Amino acid sequence: MLFINYLVIAAAALVPTFVGFIWYNPKVFGTIWMKETGVSPESGKGMNMVLVMVLCYVLSFMAGISMTMIVIHQNGLISMLQGVPDASNATSELAQHVKYLIDNHGSNFRSFKHGALHGTLTGFFLALPIVATGAMFEQRSWKYIAISAGYWIITFMLMGGLICQFT
Repeated sequence: MLFINYLVIAAAALVPTFVGFIWYNPKVFGTIWMKETGVSPESGKGMNMVLVMVLCYVLSFMAGISMTMIVIHQNGLISMLQGVPDASNATSELAQHVKYLIDNHGSNFRSFKHGALHGTLTGFFLALPIVATGAMFEQRSWKYIAISAGYWIITFMLMGGLICQFT
């Protein structure tokens, strides 16, 4: 029994789109990002935006599942006991200990604030290195790295907060 709420993940998967609409707006970072990438409003006219948005949502949903494992610490206990025979036997001593722990400590660190903290750390220690490594090989500027990584840091912060609070 992992702590996964697919409805909450589905809602949190909308966060990257909403943050992107603000973050990449020309009045925020959109103009700078377009200059740094060489993208123009005209170059996007040939895109199949429905397909792009659907695929982005699916990828965001996948990120939400990963974020669930990062921000909800109780999943570590459950995961650690996967495959242990006595864990699935409700009358076993082990299952009784797990039940006690979940009943008495299952809501520890389950707040928006705590999820946002872990989401932010995930942004800095996972998204930033991935974005920066790819960007350096693509010979992108530090402005591009800051804008792209900043987007993921804010996005993961909000996703982590929502998932931790409502799962």
